[in-house]
Amino acid sequence: MTAQPIKTHAQATPYDSPWTLRQRIAALLWDYVWALFCSWTPKPLNPWRLLILRLFGAKLHGTPFVHQRARIQLPWNLTMHHRACLGDRANAYTLAPITIGEGATIAQEAYLCSGTHDFSSPALPLQTSPITIGRDVFIGARAMILPGLTIGDRAIVGACAVLTKNVPASAIVAGNPAKPIGTRPPPSS
Repeated sequence: MTAQPIKTHAQATPYDSPWTLRQRIAALLWDYVWALFCSWTPKPLNPWRLLILRLFGAKLHGTPFVHQRARIQLPWNLTMHHRACLGDRANAYTLAPITIGEGATIAQEAYLCSGTHDFSSPALPLQTSPITIGRDVFIGARAMILPGLTIGDRAIVGACAVLTKNVPASAIVAGNPAKPIGTRPPPSS
């Protein structure tokens, strides 16, 4: 697995926004639309939430599930495949693209963070890098996935793990920082 590219955004000071006025207005509109039309909806209204996400540019394949209390920063940077699940209070901080593979589950309060800052610069410019989550992955409750990481198909990330490196397919990782603790057995036929 190769490292994802890191994009450093132009900022003269830590207080400058890296986003255009149009991007900031779109993000503000998204926050209000999700709060008014989706955050209160019961689980069976998932098709309605998916419709709203699609209207804001999310790339949804098949029928993924997005919990009504999930938090998505910029939906146009989110890609979800069939049967992927973004759980209760899971946070997809999509400053860069986040892709969630088919059948992958992001458990409650997990945090997918595609942004950080360049701490070597006094301006602390925003740095973003995509996150890719493979097929049939399970991300445990309150796990933290840092920018630029790829999680291979069928991997398991333990609850409260802090992921700082890519995870190979079928690996089981846990801890802070996350370390390999086993291998997921192959699926039974």
